Amino acid sequence: LLNCRVFVFLQGFICGFSIATGAAARLLSGYDSYGNICGQKNVKVEGIVNSGLDLTHKKYVFFLDPCNIDLIHQKIKSIALCVSACPRKELKTLADIQKFAETNGSTLCSYELQPSEYTTDPRAAKLCPKYPVPESAPIPFFHRCAPVNISCYAKFAEALITFVSDSSVLHRLISGVMTSKEIIMGLCLLSLVLSMILMVIIRYISRVLVWILTILVILGSLGGTGVLWWLYAKQRISAGALETQIAKDNLQALLIYAIAATIFTVILFLIMLIMRKRVALTIALFHVAGKVFIHLPLLVFQPFWTFFVLILFWAYWITVLLFLGTTGSPVPNEEGFVEFRMAGPLKYMWWYHVVGLIWISEFILACQQMTVAGAVVTYYFTR
Repeated sequence: LLNCRVFVFLQGFICGFSIATGAAARLLSGYDSYGNICGQKNVKVEGIVNSGLDLTHKKYVFFLDPCNIDLIHQKIKSIALCVSACPRKELKTLADIQKFAETNGSTLCSYELQPSEYTTDPRAAKLCPKYPVPESAPIPFFHRCAPVNISCYAKFAEALITFVSDSSVLHRLISGVMTSKEIIMGLCLLSLVLSMILMVIIRYISRVLVWILTILVILGSLGGTGVLWWLYAKQRISAGALETQIAKDNLQALLIYAIAATIFTVILFLIMLIMRKRVALTIALFHVAGKVFIHLPLLVFQPFWTFFVLILFWAYWITVLLFLGTTGSPVPNEEGFVEFRMAGPLKYMWWYHVVGLIWISEFILACQQMTVAGAVVTYYFTR
């Protein structure tokens, strides 16, 4: 109990520290590569030429190369500027960028260039955005010009998380989710419907269901083991003609997987053989579970309440994480831009915050299990 109190206290300290020292304006309004917060007057940062500007009328963050943002050692390679409007259509040349600035009053090149100099100044190739400039739209509430193209957006989304040092895994994750979001949502809905149907009919098919699950587990183990040994044999034949280190490594990996699967299958068979008499008890438990849902129909909604609480906690966790990402003081880097760094051991607080995500999420799930168990026990022992 003492450990729990200390843990919760430290979580509260992280929350309070991130809100007190984090810059909500930098989080919501965004900031450019020179430390200026978009949409307001700024204070000069020592050693930075374009800092301390009045950007009251420039409320959106625009990246000069939004589809090629790379996070290495907590450094965003693309230059960020504050602009008054995001380009709502693709700009293919410097003349288009100049026309956009003259028409909309939004300068997409660096602050030291005037729109009239976009096509004449040789510095424009470095200080203006890489063209073609993709069509973009401001992110609601966060004032960032986000590319409309999904493949480009997946890479751009990484720029919002400035405290991730290696973003290759994150990029693949975001890309996969963005391209398969309809399939993921459909499968989630299908699993929910099937779960509801199963809870209704489990009382009547408990015996068949247990045997079906048992047979499927056995067949799955046998099939998986057989496929692995077949792949190993096939790879061994082909590896004989192609003596490369990669082929040898693949052959060795397949052999290890096949042996592990065989051991798992043998152990599973032994467990099934020893515990075959427990099948009747499992069937009885399934039968009682079906009766519970009939007598306690509101128990079906318990997972929804748990999910709602988890969503609230995750929203809080993400908010604190974003505030942690905005803590720190402006520091000039070797490229002449500004980075916000948090010095000392406090910069590792987000690791403790990640542990808090796992701990508290599991605690919420345990509360659900305790609630369901208490309701079922009360029902079962109340004659």
